[in-house]
Amino acid sequence: MIEFTERARTMVQQFLDDSTEGDLALRIGMGGSPVAPSFDLTLVGLAEQTDDEKRVDAGGFTVLVKSTDSEMLEGATVDYVERVNESGFEVRPAGARRPGSKSSGIPTGPIADRVRSVLETQVNPAIAAHGGMISLVDVEETDVYVEMSGGCQGCALSRMTLKQGVERMLREAIPELTAVHDVTDHASGDNPYL
Repeated sequence: MIEFTERARTMVQQFLDDSTEGDLALRIGMGGSPVAPSFDLTLVGLAEQTDDEKRVDAGGFTVLVKSTDSEMLEGATVDYVERVNESGFEVRPAGARRPGSKSSGIPTGPIADRVRSVLETQVNPAIAAHGGMISLVDVEETDVYVEMSGGCQGCALSRMTLKQGVERMLREAIPELTAVHDVTDHASGDNPYL
């Protein structure tokens, strides 16, 4: 059902080993929207399992998942990532689709490669000082979908950053772009740069 990368498995096991409590499980809760789901991972006692949760054996530890979330988490991958000014668990649903997405996975093709290049060489170094990062999520023909994270997620200036900075840089480098869409769930941002 849910796959854990080796790094994520090691971190979960480390948290379990460091705990002085008895039988623990990793609870994965889902929120946000289908376009930009958010996930909350918490260590809880097995006795705290609710009636609407089911137990999943993750090979060495137990995961608790609400029955209503189990379909979205079917085939999902849990990873432990470290980025500028943030680290933590990241859940990537299998086959997750974004607006306009006809497929899942990493966007490919000439436009995707050029967008990634601009983000990596011009945009992200500029916003890293604020703890922000912008990632390419999808490309449909000449429309681009990006997601903001770190200090950009939930920041009051994120719209201006996108429209007056990022979009301008992308259009200069890739004139055929027709639109740049932000699919970030800004309501769940908890560390915006203000």
